Amino acid sequence: MSTSRFAVFVDLENAGGKAETLNSILEKVKIRGDILIGKVYGYTEKFGGLKELLLSNTFTVVPSLRHGVAQKNNADILLVLDAMEIAYTNPLIDSFCIVSGDSDYTPLVGKLKSMGKFVLGISRSEVASTIFINACNEFQFLESVSPRRQPQKAKKVDNAAGDDSDLLKLVESILDDHNEEEVFASELKGILLRLRPDFNERNYGASTFFKLLTRLSQQYGTIKVRSDNYNVMVSLAAEDGAAGKNRELTTDNWVEAFREQLKHYKDDGFERINPSILKADIQSLYPGFQEKSVGFKRFSDLLKALEKEKVLALEMDQQRNMLIKML
Repeated sequence: MSTSRFAVFVDLENAGGKAETLNSILEKVKIRGDILIGKVYGYTEKFGGLKELLLSNTFTVVPSLRHGVAQKNNADILLVLDAMEIAYTNPLIDSFCIVSGDSDYTPLVGKLKSMGKFVLGISRSEVASTIFINACNEFQFLESVSPRRQPQKAKKVDNAAGDDSDLLKLVESILDDHNEEEVFASELKGILLRLRPDFNERNYGASTFFKLLTRLSQQYGTIKVRSDNYNVMVSLAAEDGAAGKNRELTTDNWVEAFREQLKHYKDDGFERINPSILKADIQSLYPGFQEKSVGFKRFSDLLKALEKEKVLALEMDQQRNMLIKML
């Protein structure tokens, strides 16, 4: 299977300064292919916490020089120039990831696509331009690059190697983000090695990758492993019906569920989000959720009720689109 080769360009003002957020962006790209070139724009000392992550991923830093009102435009122009230079001079690069939602990048996206390049866009929902979103081959909101799946409760199994939950979470993220329902175990291991170059199944007390996957499947029940003509296939397990019932929202628990989800966004460094992000994440965590099930005709009515409870604040952007502000 061919692997995409990415050049990644990150507008740090858009991505924020948290290492966890940037790492989630890089993992999202690495699931799709190799990162051959990476650059971040607008770097200042306030982003010092990113140094180790940037160095370990061999990213080049373009500092932010604060001079005049055109400073942001200067960073935009540098990003465009670098992207076009790489597109014309580096034949190895077949995919680009642009972490910014600025509509000014739309002509760049169009030019890259006309050259046969794949363009992945990632941005905070608060500032993502609809024009830029629609121009990309694929677009993801920054708030959603780290899907929060809720694993089923692990069965009690002796595990001399310790806690495998972090590895399981990573495997689930890869499977959840993959285009196919099933993934070859060999492909899954290749992606794991792109994400964690030091990965080795022996570090988890297993002699083979197949045995490690089998143990995770038996212990947690959230992934499924099967053999098919000497190939090992891995997929997400179908959700248990009883587990789904235990995750229903009711008139008694829905406020706390929304409060907890909003706290996740705030902890991740987001000040505002688009309501569609919140609804999509709630529906992911509670698959049967509908506004009517908790007494509301529209999602906007539910948000207004949460505002009265001082769980969130509602604002309007310049285009009169509703935004949720974290409190």
